[in-house]
Amino acid sequence: MILGRVLGTAVVTRKYPGLEGAKFLVVQELTKDLRPRGRPAVAVDVAQAGVGDLVFLARKREASIAYPVPDLPIDLAIVGIVDTVDLAGPYPMELRFGYTRFDGNG
Repeated sequence: MILGRVLGTAVVTRKYPGLEGAKFLVVQELTKDLRPRGRPAVAVDVAQAGVGDLVFLARKREASIAYPVPDLPIDLAIVGIVDTVDLAGPYPMELRFGYTRFDGNG
């Protein structure tokens, strides 16, 4: 998952069959400290996000799976709206190889 910020809307006059009625938003990918990274991109919105929202983005196959109509050529999708971001421990957090907080090693 990737954090992003919604910058605006994209108006699309012709859409791939199956994407009729889909909402497209312009998003900016963010780093872990919420700074812009890369160039803005257009994402299909499945989470009903709005301009200014902090969102979760999915890419490639995961973005395609997130849309209710299967097997469409979707490269970027907004799959969630972030309410808060809380960081625990040292920042940036680095985990040892094979370590997760759910495996009993931490």
